[in-house]
Amino acid sequence: MRVPSWLLPCSTTAAASAAQPNNIKPPESSSYLISDASSLSDTSANSSASSTPSSDTSCSSLQSNLSLQSLPSIPSLQKLPAATDSFTVTLSQFNVASFKLPISHLAVHGAYLYVATAHEINVYDRITFSHITAFNARDSSSGSVKGIAFLRREILTSHQDGKIRVWNLPEKNNNQFKLVNTLPTVNDRLRRFILPKNYVNVRRHKKVLWIQHADAVTGLAVNNDSIYSVSWDRSLKVWRGSDHRCVESVKAAHEDAVNAVAVSAGGTVYTGSADRKIRVWEKPEAEKRHVLVATLEKHKSAVNALALNEEGSLLFSGACDRSVLVWEREESANYMAVIGALRGHKNAILCLIYVSDLLLSGSADRTVRVWRRGGDGSYSCLSVLEGHKKPVKSLVVVSEAEGLSNGVVSVCSGSLDGQLIAWKLSFTNLNSPLPNSNIMNCRHLE
Repeated sequence: MRVPSWLLPCSTTAAASAAQPNNIKPPESSSYLISDASSLSDTSANSSASSTPSSDTSCSSLQSNLSLQSLPSIPSLQKLPAATDSFTVTLSQFNVASFKLPISHLAVHGAYLYVATAHEINVYDRITFSHITAFNARDSSSGSVKGIAFLRREILTSHQDGKIRVWNLPEKNNNQFKLVNTLPTVNDRLRRFILPKNYVNVRRHKKVLWIQHADAVTGLAVNNDSIYSVSWDRSLKVWRGSDHRCVESVKAAHEDAVNAVAVSAGGTVYTGSADRKIRVWEKPEAEKRHVLVATLEKHKSAVNALALNEEGSLLFSGACDRSVLVWEREESANYMAVIGALRGHKNAILCLIYVSDLLLSGSADRTVRVWRRGGDGSYSCLSVLEGHKKPVKSLVVVSEAEGLSNGVVSVCSGSLDGQLIAWKLSFTNLNSPLPNSNIMNCRHLE
């Protein structure tokens, strides 16, 4: 089922945000819609294809019946600030660009910052934020860009039309991005189109090759020479980077649209879906395909975003239930167990990034929250970044040179208001440097 690119996140209003794109597809079962004030609404009694966002009135009526604390059965990992804490956060904000269309995805690679608006990808210098070039501007038929990933000298973009496009990364002083392939490739299609066994049912009276996505490709992840893609068609696919061939497909990876994918350095794959579940996939040495090893069920509404720490021992998930859940790998098992929740956002979590000990969460409440993990496993909210007028859709760390070692980190946020904002956060603790400090409090300095 092809869903229009103007579908909104579960927390935005229909009147204020019509014609805004989003990765998040409404859950197909109406039973999900009353679980939380942030959930998507379906105004059609007959078909989820005509889903539209709920109005302010309906959201307010739901919120009036809910506690301010989402997922009350899960303990909080947040520490309250202590009066003796001497930690400060100095925040500077710079509006990099303003687009007429919503920003759907941000990515950083090498010296470049990539900004996706509708079908076009704009390229900026990641240090000076000067605009360099844009590509895919003429191919509006591809639909909006849903994800961006990188493999060696290639950039991968996933699209509303169910395809993945491969572009060359230009050499230094060359700003020409050339399309080199579209997945599935023509050769891959020709190898399989004759045999009936290579076709799968995607809906009534319609079959497609198992190597192709039948709906928007909402997420991409890369590990070694493998490319992982997920889609609103509920599938997880694995592509070989060397020849761009689809080598594996899990047709029914979830019971509803898949919104996010993350993969650890060890090859464990995590997928988050509108069915409220996170599924864990691994490929045993004796197997040729990925197998399901665990299903993580704690969220009460659609899972929109996933992030892993560098070691793959911590998983963070954000959903329409307004909470960020923290999962930790158990030593005796190959799956994650929830250890607590981070609360504070007033609406759906749409994006997450993790760098060093910092977790950043972007939300449909138009804010970005900066969290830090302490040595005891607790978390503190260091700052709330405000400036967007519509939901924050994507986040990236843009400055590796400054890093956390000297207490400075730079990030960019893109939102459905078309605003690209750069934030520079300077952390100061009079007692100890950031990496070893037990941060408990902060002040927001304009």
